[in-house]
Order: sequence, then C-alpha cells, then structure tokens
Amino acid sequence: MNNTEQEEQGRVRESSFDETNERVDHHIRQSIARYKGRSHEEISERIRELDQEWSIERTLEVNASTLALSGTLLGAFVNKRWFILPGIVTTFLLQHGIQGWCPPLPIMRALGIRSRREIDEERYALKALRGDFDDISPKSSPAKILDTVRGI
Repeated sequence: MNNTEQEEQGRVRESSFDETNERVDHHIRQSIARYKGRSHEEISERIRELDQEWSIERTLEVNASTLALSGTLLGAFVNKRWFILPGIVTTFLLQHGIQGWCPPLPIMRALGIRSRREIDEERYALKALRGDFDDISPKSSPAKILDTVRGI
C-alpha cells in the first residue's frame, strides 16, 4: 500500500469518534485472541472472510453511486426535483474524498463498517498467528501482534 492510500485510510479513523475506533480495535483484538491456537485451516477461513468484507470506502462508493443513479433516473422520468439527490450525494462523496469525512460516515462506523486498513490489520495479524511472518511469535499477546502489524 503506498503512502497516499495509507493516508486516505487513516483519515477515516481520524474523523471517527475515539469510542468507535476503540470498539473497532477491540473487535480486532478479540478476533486475534479467538483464533490464537486455532488450526491453520480455521485461520485461513477467517482470512478468506476478511477478503470478502466490504470496507467503508467501498460501502460509501456503492451507496453514493446507487443514490446518484436513482436520483438521476427519477429526475429524468418522474420529477425534475429528484435531481437534487445526486447533487447532495456527489457533494458528500467529494467531501469524503477531500476531507476523509462525510455525514454518512459516523452512521456507517456505528454499524461496524471498517476501513480497508483496519480489515488489513486483522488479516495480517491472523497471518502472523498462522506463522506467515518470522518476526512475530504466535504466542505473543493479541495487542502485541496488532501493534507489530501496525508497524509493518
């Protein structure tokens, strides 16, 4: 991941409430603890689940494009007032792209939707548990594993 991608994904955490970020971190630590000592296959299955998890960025993009397209179609075929919807939605998407925050973000974070970076942190911590990295011992605490992965 290049520095620009890391910066963009860090902005979601920066613009989220501390309690929300702590809840996400707690979830990651719990997952690491739950899979500690599990078989290679069980850890690999969880990693495959993480590969399918939608990030907050993807969720925002899909929801914004769905609403913008719906508003455009409704504006064209039902009532021109519907054109307001794509204007609002694309403004939110632009705001998220520039600032890393937009009005739907706190709601999505409250629903437990994580950034790609947070999903990747769990993935790499589980890979460390599985023994994919020489630098991390599977006997380390979940917090130590997460801190090491964040430093990679």
